[in-house]
Amino acid sequence: MSTRKISLFYVVLIALATMAVTVVITSRLDLTPSSAAQSVSVPPTNSAPLSGAIDATTFRTIAKVNAPAVVNIQTEARARGRELTEYFGGQGDDLLRRFFGGGDDQPTPTPRGRNRGRGNDETPLMQGAGTGFVIDKGGFILTNNHVVEGAEKIKVTLYGAERGVSYAAKVVGHDTLTDSALIQLTEMPSQPLSEMRFGDSEQMQPGDWVMAIGNPFQLGHTVTVGVISALGRPMGGFNGREQPMLQTDAAINPGNSGGPLLNVRGEVIGMNTAIYTDQRSANIGIGFATPINALRDLLPQLRKGKVIRGVIGVQVNRDHLATETAKAFGLPNTSGALISFVNPNGPADKAGIEPGDVITEFNGRPVKDSDTLVAMVVGTKPGTTVPVTIFRNNQRKAVNVTIDELDLDAEQGHSSRQGDNPNDQEPTPTGLGITLDPITPELARRMDLPRNEGGAIISDVERDSPAASAVAPGDVILEVNRQKVSTVSQITRELAKVQAGQPVFMKVWRNGQRYFVTFTKR
Repeated sequence: MSTRKISLFYVVLIALATMAVTVVITSRLDLTPSSAAQSVSVPPTNSAPLSGAIDATTFRTIAKVNAPAVVNIQTEARARGRELTEYFGGQGDDLLRRFFGGGDDQPTPTPRGRNRGRGNDETPLMQGAGTGFVIDKGGFILTNNHVVEGAEKIKVTLYGAERGVSYAAKVVGHDTLTDSALIQLTEMPSQPLSEMRFGDSEQMQPGDWVMAIGNPFQLGHTVTVGVISALGRPMGGFNGREQPMLQTDAAINPGNSGGPLLNVRGEVIGMNTAIYTDQRSANIGIGFATPINALRDLLPQLRKGKVIRGVIGVQVNRDHLATETAKAFGLPNTSGALISFVNPNGPADKAGIEPGDVITEFNGRPVKDSDTLVAMVVGTKPGTTVPVTIFRNNQRKAVNVTIDELDLDAEQGHSSRQGDNPNDQEPTPTGLGITLDPITPELARRMDLPRNEGGAIISDVERDSPAASAVAPGDVILEVNRQKVSTVSQITRELAKVQAGQPVFMKVWRNGQRYFVTFTKR
């Protein structure tokens, strides 16, 4: 062999060896491209109709097949002086409670909670527990945001693991509105992970059998069975942005949070998120799960670490349009979303939408009700311009709205309703459960009322009156049935024209803004 050929042989040999060593080092040091190692696949959805008989082994099979994909989650976080109602509002005995291990509303302090890892930080460490389920063999796990929120350490225990064996994990992305979080194992077990299959939560109906698997009171991989009790329960989220949830009577307790709710095929159709309790017990047969379809649609954004939603800057009346109300608006049917408030300089305001308009179509699709409109808007990419059809004064009108990005922090930072109650003159009852006081110059200045607007301020609203759901003390009435009013007598006169069973339309001044409200006269 010539010297030249020998030299070439060794060059090739060294190059191949270098490539091999490079591959080994890369795998050891986890230097592979993040797109290949970190991507999460969205499980396919089985939308085939649920059918077939349930026998003595049905639930046993579901538990056996799916338990390996359910994990127990333990967290350590600094104590937060947070009220429970920041999560799910409630009062008295009717309180929606979060799930944390130990059955408490908050995680429990560790005995070694002080001065651990933070020098002189006197804030105690809190231990929490919850549940999650594997959706990707790469170590991606879905759970509730409140299980891992603020956690300094996350440990995951797998099904059948030996005592004390757990794996570290990190938060990849989270969403406070749906109370969901995507976490990923940073330490992988030697055996392959099991992963969940997704069902179609839109298929579920009251009476359908379901199974919950979770970590109640840190009793890992507990199985409970029940049925879907109701659909579309508006729970959680934020005031004005409640999320529709599945209600179930399958026993769910503190520690089940983030666990899967499964259909009779063993497919995930929801993530257990909340329970309704009397504060004296845990489960009373009313639990709530976030539909898996909503979470599936968020997975690509959770993987990127941020969920982006659209907003048009309006508030809608949550009640469905009554037949008489729809007729008064000139609508062909009761479908549509009634706009009660428009944010100044927001997308809707710039497009010419006003309080009192009814949106009947959004981006070419019919709007059934306010929930439908909200779902359409938040699912539209910010920056997109869409056609919107509205009804105003019995006339159909088309406008174009450019979608903005929803800022939840800014939205929830808005001040709550405040009122004034001038007592210098005798209040005037209206016969509709509303008591009125006249507007004084001082009051107009304090409330920053628009010049020459405002007929009276509401000083009292009877609790059980038809107007109680629409107005409150402190509201200033600007219009009644689209007629501007400037005195108490004008308001009472316009209200007297409305027959029983007919809708009352009002435009009011509240917290420095105009709102459109409606109720039905009895």
